Amino acid sequence: MYGVPGAETFDVPHGTRAVDIVRMLKPDFDDAQVADGLRAIEDLETEDIADVKVLAGVKALLERLPQERWAIVTSCTRRLLVARLAAAGLPVPKRIVSGDMVTRGKPDPEPYRRGAELLGFTAGDCVVVEDAPSGVVAGVAAGCRVLGVLGTHSAEELSEATWIVPSLEGLKASAIANGLELRFMAVG
Repeated sequence: MYGVPGAETFDVPHGTRAVDIVRMLKPDFDDAQVADGLRAIEDLETEDIADVKVLAGVKALLERLPQERWAIVTSCTRRLLVARLAAAGLPVPKRIVSGDMVTRGKPDPEPYRRGAELLGFTAGDCVVVEDAPSGVVAGVAAGCRVLGVLGTHSAEELSEATWIVPSLEGLKASAIANGLELRFMAVG
């Protein structure tokens, strides 16, 4: 649509805001052109939700977490997030920090610091669950402990995470007085 050289072979960096990708690929765009590019990407991705899959253990985990104890911090826009959650049959949390709500996206720590604020905790009291290297870096930089989940990236790519698990299937969460207790259980 915009004549980006090598667009067919461009490897979209997972966990990076679309607006940052537009700026990377079209540094000559002014703000209005960047907004148009972002809207085009968002429209395409919002329509392309038929094959959205829920990763193992995610639904069960989210159903067990008290609403006031979790937030979604994502690089995608709020509109795209809500569309994907609906397609996946997952709950929409009360607290969301989307890519269009922050000045600097992941790997900058701003999104996770904002998420901790929304929850009323310090970043050091929060656990980030991430599948993208930029998100792991952002969580660590924010001062959070990070649970890296394999699936979209290798253990080596998520190596800065505090813990790395193959999926969320074995993660059990229980509400306790001042937070959550997380336990990693053997699966299979």
